[in-house]
Amino acid sequence: MIYPFIRKHRFQYGVEKLCTVMQVSRSGFYKWLVRTPSPREIERKKRKKRIRDVFFLSKKRYGSPRITAVLKAEGMKISSKTVARLMKEMKLKSCMARKYKATTNSNHSMPVHENTLNRKFKVLAPNKVWVTDITYIRTREGWLYLASVMDLFSRKIVGWSTGARMTQELVLDALDMAYKQQKPDPGLLHHSDRGSQYACSEYQKRLAKYKMVGSMSRKGNCYDNSCIESFHSTLKKELVYVTTFKTREQAQKELYTYIEFDYNRSRIHSTLGNKSPHQFEQLYFENLLA
Repeated sequence: MIYPFIRKHRFQYGVEKLCTVMQVSRSGFYKWLVRTPSPREIERKKRKKRIRDVFFLSKKRYGSPRITAVLKAEGMKISSKTVARLMKEMKLKSCMARKYKATTNSNHSMPVHENTLNRKFKVLAPNKVWVTDITYIRTREGWLYLASVMDLFSRKIVGWSTGARMTQELVLDALDMAYKQQKPDPGLLHHSDRGSQYACSEYQKRLAKYKMVGSMSRKGNCYDNSCIESFHSTLKKELVYVTTFKTREQAQKELYTYIEFDYNRSRIHSTLGNKSPHQFEQLYFENLLA
């Protein structure tokens, strides 16, 4: 630890003064300076470089557990504790989560569905269960609202829509996108909260048109729709809280990149065996064909 410190500050304070203060010999420092690195040091340097690469490739979003998973998938033998220690040495810190408020309003007199999903979040095939919710993004022009539809099997966002107001058109556009892209078979279970946007007649007619079965969370119970809320929380801490959006248009472009590429295709999920939603779906279809 002493010699690297002297090397770093030698031009500022001088080698002689630093060696005197640190109580080491100049000859010892110069021998260390030209010596060949040990295999252990070479390996440590290699690990730190790869950790840094993965950290910045994830846009500073991965903490030590996910970086460890990536390194192990590459064949490196390393523990999460070691990764955390090396990240601390390099002052690499992932984005921090913040709390956010609810958006939809369940104080209405419209009919609601029973909670058919009932927290059965493990699904065995794509396009069997979708969950949906709304969140908000701050821009300098005002709020931008995001409606998202998630396939519970792979945690993939199959449909999404943005708008300046939290209307029924916002959630209908997200549902339409999901249906057109995925073309699910009749009987898909569609779960949402009890918000008026989802309980309104237009949205219920669309579910009937697509032959989907409705399910809604119990009143005031956020855990019933925790998977899609977890996605919105992740989106907030990894994108929204670290970006200043000047316009709604800028936010829409950033959301497109994050959802379609970063989240769906690249970001690994511990619940998916440290695979991205795209990789998880590909593996499913490959096994199905086999």
